[in-house]
Amino acid sequence: MTLSDPGDALGSALRDARSASWSVRAAAGRRLAGAAEDAEVAAVLRRLLLDGQDTAVTQDTAEALLERGDAHGLRMVLAALARADDDTADHLDAAVDNVCRQSDEGLARLEALCRALVSDADASVRDEAREILRARDDRG
Repeated sequence: MTLSDPGDALGSALRDARSASWSVRAAAGRRLAGAAEDAEVAAVLRRLLLDGQDTAVTQDTAEALLERGDAHGLRMVLAALARADDDTADHLDAAVDNVCRQSDEGLARLEALCRALVSDADASVRDEAREILRARDDRG
């Protein structure tokens, strides 16, 4: 069975990610975040993170990826942030605030993940991770 098999939940979420409805696309992003390591799912998540029709899709997808609490989810958000226009970037930043900057524990996890990502193979991810660390140092 492939991920895009019409009978499975991931296949359904992949189809929903192409919906004309922003709320259906946003829900698909939340459902797909848990399978972000899969190449097909990752490609769809990258598109949803930069959704050109509604920034709610961007923010919901980013929050779901960040709620994973791992480098892979943050890496996807940082890569999108590096390519985002100003409005989309604001919503990606809001997702980071909502998920990672609400507690000392969240801040510590964000800092640790960013420290790991400053040596990422993707220069844009490295730069965004450095920027988060720099902004934290400036505040602290």
